[in-house]
Amino acid sequence: MSQTVDRALGILPLLAKGPADLGTVAAALDVHKSTALRLLRTLHEHRFVHRQQDGRYRLGARLFALAAQAVENLDVREIAHPHLVELNERTGHTVHLAVHQDNEVLYIDKIDSRYPVRMYSRIGKPVAITVAAVAKLLLADLPLPERTALAERLDYPAYTPRSTPDARAFLAELAVVRDQGWAADLGGHEESINCVAAPVRDYAGRVVAALSLSAPNVVVSAEGLLALLPEVRRTAAAVGHDYAGTDSTDHVHHTDHADSKEPTT
Repeated sequence: MSQTVDRALGILPLLAKGPADLGTVAAALDVHKSTALRLLRTLHEHRFVHRQQDGRYRLGARLFALAAQAVENLDVREIAHPHLVELNERTGHTVHLAVHQDNEVLYIDKIDSRYPVRMYSRIGKPVAITVAAVAKLLLADLPLPERTALAERLDYPAYTPRSTPDARAFLAELAVVRDQGWAADLGGHEESINCVAAPVRDYAGRVVAALSLSAPNVVVSAEGLLALLPEVRRTAAAVGHDYAGTDSTDHVHHTDHADSKEPTT
């Protein structure tokens, strides 16, 4: 990368912290003010920075517009699919990807198990929102007022004796999921099916999708599936890194106090 381009790009993260004057920019780049001014003028011409009336510079409107456009054009399913295939190949179990959309949680991708026993889930089909592991992750990321309002208007079907019984229990479970950074459905929708899931996060740490691994008891026990949780979390993190365009070393996560916790049933 040329020195000029390198210096120009160095201005952007500086201004992301807030407006700065010419002297501050020059000092941060360790260049003469005339050099900093030339770089700022070029960025200003392209509307990547804006010069305020007080003489300080801030990030420009075009930069925000390009970022918004890039986010809108990101296809999490396309980005995640190769990772889902790899997880399926390593474990043999069914892998799902789900998103929260229009007050529903929908499967947007699925890789079937290699075993004869198959799950009846379908791409485009809403999940059982009060019990599904992917739903718990996506809804746990909502602000508390939204979580509470949603929980209070949901119905709570008793699919099995392990199904979530009411809004109070659901909110308590979402709080645990939000804190630990993963979710499970151990016979809550179908007594014979277990599922573990991890979040796919964007650069800001928000959950944009949920990735899960599911299997029937006849193939693997609940304990055996929970032992694969680290694989699921690593895969979800890899999808997040690709989605955000970051390395694993600089990806920003939501508060996740359970990275070192062992899974419990």
